Amino acid sequence: MTTCRCCLLGLKPGTSCAITQFGNMDPVLKRRLADLGVREGTRVVVKRYCLWGGPVTLECAGQLLGIRQKEAAHIEVAVS
Repeated sequence: MTTCRCCLLGLKPGTSCAITQFGNMDPVLKRRLADLGVREGTRVVVKRYCLWGGPVTLECAGQLLGIRQKEAAHIEVAVS
């Protein structure tokens, strides 16, 4: 099985991936995501992209999260 590393924004809705690295992201946002259970190594599913640059909806551990596309661009994931 091969693993592909890419940016979270490069994935199609319905794709499952594991977060490998939070890039140059605001530390407060990193802390907030960690409080919600989104850490490095966590598996997430991209649910949908909102129109006109709106938030990306992710599913993590049964809960839905919305994150700005600007911040999602800094999240590196591994798709396997």
